[in-house]
Amino acid sequence: MTVALVLLGYGLAVTAAGPAVVRRSRWVERAPRLGIAAWQSLSLAAVASVVLGGLALSVPGVRLDGTVSGFLDACLAALRARYATPGGAAVGVAGLGLALLVGARSTWAIGRTLARAGNARRRHREALRLLGREDRETGAVVVEHALPAVYCLPGVRGRIVLTSGALAALTPGQLRAVLAHERAHLRGRHDLVAAAAVGLAAAFPRVALFRVARDEIVRLLELAADDAATRATHRLVAAEALLNVADRQVPAGALAAGGPGTGHRVRRLIAGASPLGRARGLLAGALAAVPVAVPLALAAAPAVALAGSACCTAPASVAHAPTEVCARMEDPHDCLTMSL
Repeated sequence: MTVALVLLGYGLAVTAAGPAVVRRSRWVERAPRLGIAAWQSLSLAAVASVVLGGLALSVPGVRLDGTVSGFLDACLAALRARYATPGGAAVGVAGLGLALLVGARSTWAIGRTLARAGNARRRHREALRLLGREDRETGAVVVEHALPAVYCLPGVRGRIVLTSGALAALTPGQLRAVLAHERAHLRGRHDLVAAAAVGLAAAFPRVALFRVARDEIVRLLELAADDAATRATHRLVAAEALLNVADRQVPAGALAAGGPGTGHRVRRLIAGASPLGRARGLLAGALAAVPVAVPLALAAAPAVALAGSACCTAPASVAHAPTEVCARMEDPHDCLTMSL
């Protein structure tokens, strides 16, 4: 019961205080991929705390000592005692129901988000077969349209799409920047990262953490792709490229260079955000992993205790058994079986 209450309380604390802590962290802008990991860690910690806390409510604690058979007998006795009374049964069933509800709803919402995006991309690819042409120089599909736009359709066979207006408006350096931006989206499978965040926000729309995490993750995905563009050309050239393709409507299921927060992204490129050093990056990564590590450690504590308890070591009667007795056995594991 204590572990369950700690897990549920921790999940509530992460949900309430986590967004403010990450938003105040200055390193997020300088290391967007670590920032994404931090938001994912917070979201996963909230879900895992509730699921594991519910499971802990449904399964009573058992003292970990004695032999394996004694431990199993104690488990059965504890389960019978927990569900023998109406109050104990209600707590156990409520905990199990909470764990199943949160886990199933999260999985269903993320799966639905992925399915919808996949269907939209499939329809768009079919349209591109009719309207687009392959550009050998860029490796992208070109669509005849006067407005400059660049986007990608993620997936196993991800494609980059350019309009003829983009080819006419962008200089060679700017074109390299937007292509590097879109390739970063495809290579990093940013569609899957965004789908998980969007799915959790849809599953629990009243939980502010998931709404904030969705918006921040989508924004940071664009910053990470912008950083990839600066490695292909100068950051000021990348900023000019973003301005040329900004504020264009993006097809459903696509990711575009002129995505959300273009103004802030351009200012960031002009200012030239300096990356974190190796030491600070390792520290930031460790801090980002803390939220999800805590509930996993709390849930794993009984298993760790079991591994170090007497039931997982050979009793004294076996440890001092005559060597010749064990030698005559066909299976050396029979020595351990003697103790059960």
